[in-house]
Amino acid sequence: QVQLVESGGGLVQAGGSLTLSCAASGIIFSIIHMDWYRQAPGKQRELVAAITQGGSRNYADSVKDRFTISRDRAKNTVYLQMNSLKPEDTAVYYCNAEVIGNYRGAYWGQGTQVTVSS
Repeated sequence: QVQLVESGGGLVQAGGSLTLSCAASGIIFSIIHMDWYRQAPGKQRELVAAITQGGSRNYADSVKDRFTISRDRAKNTVYLQMNSLKPEDTAVYYCNAEVIGNYRGAYWGQGTQVTVSS
C-alpha cells in the first residue's frame, strides 16, 4: 500500500506565497508521475501541475509563471511553490501519484486547504 501525505497549506494574503509538499511512502519501486490537483467549492477538481519521472512539467494556464512543481526523487516527495497567489487560487489541493509498488496504481492524498484572502 502507498500513502501520500500533503502539508504546507494555510491562509495567505493575495500576492503572497506558499509551498506545498507531498511525500509518498510505502512499497515504492518507481513513481511514474506526481501531480497537484485542486478543487474549489462548487467546482470540479482540476489539474494544476504535473511532473513526470523524467522531469517533464506541465501547468494549467491559470498558474503558469506563478507556480513551480519540483520533485525530490530520493525522498519520493513533490513540491508546489506557489507565488503571486490570487483569491481564485483558494481551494483544497490534492496530490496524486502513479506508483509501481507491489502493483501499479494511482493514489491520492487527503488534501490540504489553501485560502487566499483579498
